[in-house]
Formats: sequence, structure tokens, C-alpha cells
Amino acid sequence: MPMSEKRHIIDTVSSGILDTIGGTPLIRLTRVTENINPGIRVYAKLERFNPGGSVKDRTALQLISDAEEAGLLTEDKIILDSTSGNRGT
Repeated sequence: MPMSEKRHIIDTVSSGILDTIGGTPLIRLTRVTENINPGIRVYAKLERFNPGGSVKDRTALQLISDAEEAGLLTEDKIILDSTSGNRGT
């Protein structure tokens, strides 16, 4: 198949960065799975393409949205992220 037929063009334009959360691209892994049953398809989720570069974007958006809706997070409050690691407290 020619390269031009393999490309997928993203034709979605978002109105803001928050609209891009949850739209993480998937790619089908073919080289690393060429020796397994052809009926099995393996995909990789490209979390690096999330706005924050992490799988935590969806969780953070939900936490902030819930806190705002409950009145717990207001304009006079500051959010601090205690770590850049996966298991922060």
C-alpha cells in the first residue's frame, strides 16, 4: 500500500486544549506482533500526545471539574502537584 494511503489525516479542530483530553491516538503494532496469531491485533495508546503528555490528563480534568462543581475549588485557591512521578501522594 502506498504511503499516501496509509496516512490518516486528523480533520478535527478543537475549540480549546481541554477538548483534546480523552482523544488519545492509537496505533496498531504490526512489526512486533508479526509472529503471533494473525487474528490477534495489538494496539499502543500514544499517551505522549495528551496535552500534558501523560495518562493522568483525564483524571486531573475530572478531579478539577468535580471540585469546581462542588464549590471546593474557587478562583482564590491554588492547585499544587506534589510530584511528576506516577505514584505521588
